[in-house]
Amino acid sequence: MIIMIGCVLLLVAALALGKFLQIRALIAAVPKPAPQTVSTAQVQKLQWQTQFTAVGTLNPVRGADLSTEVAGLVRTVHFKSGQDVKAGALLVELNADSDIALLHSAEAAAAQAATVLKRDQAQLAVQAVSQAQIDADTNDLKAKRAQVEQQAAVVAKKSIRAPFSGRLGITALNPGQYVNAGDKLVTLQTLDPIYADFSLPQQQLAGLAVGQVVNLTVDTFPGQSFTGKINAISPKVDSATRNVQVEATVSNPKLLLLPGMFANVKIDIGGVQEQLTLPSTAVTYNPYGSTVYVVKEAEPPKAGSAGAAGAAGTSAPAANPSGKPQLVAEQVFIETGPTRGDQISIVKGLKAGQVVVSSGQNKLKNGSPVTVDNSVQPTNDAAPTPQEK
Repeated sequence: MIIMIGCVLLLVAALALGKFLQIRALIAAVPKPAPQTVSTAQVQKLQWQTQFTAVGTLNPVRGADLSTEVAGLVRTVHFKSGQDVKAGALLVELNADSDIALLHSAEAAAAQAATVLKRDQAQLAVQAVSQAQIDADTNDLKAKRAQVEQQAAVVAKKSIRAPFSGRLGITALNPGQYVNAGDKLVTLQTLDPIYADFSLPQQQLAGLAVGQVVNLTVDTFPGQSFTGKINAISPKVDSATRNVQVEATVSNPKLLLLPGMFANVKIDIGGVQEQLTLPSTAVTYNPYGSTVYVVKEAEPPKAGSAGAAGAAGTSAPAANPSGKPQLVAEQVFIETGPTRGDQISIVKGLKAGQVVVSSGQNKLKNGSPVTVDNSVQPTNDAAPTPQEK
């Protein structure tokens, strides 16, 4: 009986060992995933000037579409399209013949009223008229003079003058043309200085102050920068966008900047600091945090593992066909800071000199083997320009 039980146990042990060896052989035969080709970048410590960036719109310090308060026939046009004019310069005259005639009539009536008042004052001295007559003559003279002033104002409206100095736009106005009240005659814009209006998120409001220097660039003049200063910060944050409006005054002596242009605005905040930087493409953003893949050598397999080298289970470092140690990508959580151009600053999670995946991380997972190919690198410029330029 004991011998029978011993035989059964021996048979079970033999079957278990055979099954174990079979499973280990199957595991060893499973093909390992091929390394994924990626490009890499080194974490660098660079001089970093924190900047706020925005897209702004250029607006004139003074700008208006000039029109007329009264209708009339254009008699004379005293300007040319695109001309620079001073404040008070005569631009357009409308036909005012009938209005001038009415003005002369009112002036004559006022002169007659003044004569009557003077004569009645002389008669009052000899008690020929009453004081009531003098009061009536005085009021009549005031009314006549008021009519003169009113008619003179009507005549003045027939002459359109520049309300401020600036540059005139293009107009199709010609002598003999009839214009209605409110019709646009020509635009007038003051170009030097010029305003740059832009918006920034409320989180950046603490770094703004009136008098801060701003730098502008426009696509019209690539490589050229324009300098200005913040002159106003809106006291209200837009409840829909949570942005605050900012206005800067920019010197424009060459009149290169024009109202309506869009501009790229940069504001330097604080002093220059050292920051760890990476290309923005190296960072993967997830709901649970920002991550990068750090490239490092794979650890050698442990003794006795399925992948151990040699029949005796001795350990050996993982290697690729070239004989070099196998590289793997390790996922690391990081905390990012401000960005500039193609670069992003790293606040926490990395050290200078570490190598991270800069492109191709969408096909990786933690521990994936990788092959580095840096023949094509993503851009890593602090002040990039459009590639077509």
